[in-house]
Amino acid sequence: MSVKLAVVYYSTYGTNYQMARIAAEAAKAAGAEVRLLKVAETVPAAVVEGQAAWKAQADAMAHIPTATVADMEWANAYLFSAPTRFGGMASQMRAFIDTLGGFWAKGGLANKAVSAMTSAQNAHGGQESTLLTFYYTAMHWGSIIVAPGFTDPAIFKTGGNPYGYSHTQGAEFTPEVQASIGHQAKRLVDVAGKLAP
Repeated sequence: MSVKLAVVYYSTYGTNYQMARIAAEAAKAAGAEVRLLKVAETVPAAVVEGQAAWKAQADAMAHIPTATVADMEWANAYLFSAPTRFGGMASQMRAFIDTLGGFWAKGGLANKAVSAMTSAQNAHGGQESTLLTFYYTAMHWGSIIVAPGFTDPAIFKTGGNPYGYSHTQGAEFTPEVQASIGHQAKRLVDVAGKLAP
């Protein structure tokens, strides 16, 4: 069975959007069928429109489909990417996760490969705790966590986070960064392929 990967992201200013796009391309190159999906914005439109950079990014992502439970049903692997907010995933991503209760209760998320990425304004802004606390959710789902670990030299060249790629806001998306994200996506596809019935 082929790997059907949902790359689900939330991005305010574009960092996680760029990360998700890099991951989606790497997963496609690894043979997966990929859906690149954003989660719904929960902040009032007036707030978004009041900040030029936020509104510009929202406009730039307007063509990206919004993730639904149906997308989660379709996929047999998931890659989540969202910024950290006070040591946990942004509330927009958590709000999407909260819509999955019925699907989870039917066992729909069980035995599917899952991995995650994040970003923060600074290197110690909660990046590791965001990934670790997200994986608690994946454990409740019964999903199979596929962290990158230290399984490729690219991990060491971008900060050495074995839980998932994490980006410091404002840092460049260098070839090393793209290699690290790409490795995580390809590893996820590889493991998901082994798990698929």
